[in-house]
Amino acid sequence: MARNKSIYKIQFHNNGQLYELYAHEVTQSNMYAFIEVADIIFGERSNLLVDPSEEKLKAEFGQVKRTYVPIQAVIRIDEVEKEGINKILDSNLSGGKEGNVSAFPAPPFKPKA
Repeated sequence: MARNKSIYKIQFHNNGQLYELYAHEVTQSNMYAFIEVADIIFGERSNLLVDPSEEKLKAEFGQVKRTYVPIQAVIRIDEVEKEGINKILDSNLSGGKEGNVSAFPAPPFKPKA
């Protein structure tokens, strides 16, 4: 009896957004501090309904054999029974306030006057 390929759901941060991909292979990379994601699954859904985030992911990862994701960007990796829809979610944790400005780090101690 042939064994079915495992399906993994990978969630990671990329440019302020949360990416959720489904793939058949997830391994530790030979490059230090990266995981390797290969054989990304793109479901062939009905052509009548088009999900913009899945289409964006398909355009970004459609011709990619393997992608390397930094370990610190990974939120979780799950082995699942069946594939879902690849998607990009807004991971803005600032309560809905968008922007690209961040506070300058404060010194760890107060200088003496």
